[in-house]
Amino acid sequence: MPNEISHLTLVLGGARSGKSRHAEALIEACPAPWSYIATAQAYDDEMRARIAEHRARRPAGWQTVDAPLELAEAIAAQPAGRPILVDCLTLWLTNLILAERDTAAAREVLIAACERVTAPLVLVGNEVGLGIVPENALARRFRDEAGRLHQALAARAASVVFMVAGLPMRVK
Repeated sequence: MPNEISHLTLVLGGARSGKSRHAEALIEACPAPWSYIATAQAYDDEMRARIAEHRARRPAGWQTVDAPLELAEAIAAQPAGRPILVDCLTLWLTNLILAERDTAAAREVLIAACERVTAPLVLVGNEVGLGIVPENALARRFRDEAGRLHQALAARAASVVFMVAGLPMRVK
């Protein structure tokens, strides 16, 4: 069993399950300022609107860092003691796969960065393993890599929350 990261919370759930809002509330329970590490990339108008919606609902006190690929480095660069929210792991994983990066190595570097943080750290990810087996190789690879990433982080996290219809279910 891997060592527990006492300050780490993993928030998983499906699309529009309330993951981000719940994660934001967990971090906002700590004194500001807070770091919001965003992994999304705005390639189209719909994604730009989603990003704008997320930014608009966050109150003052949030400092946003864009890290579509270099997530571990962005986490490591945050000031000591500052609460950190990462949203989201599965977008980061998508970016890595599309950039043809070594996802296993990136996962290990991310875990090491999480271990070095001393402040509250909340990671958000989409649970994609509840449906049928995807029909194409890329989608199957994504599903498998997401499962490996979430399992590795959940094994180390002090707390794991699964969101369903806006309701948090404590898993660990």
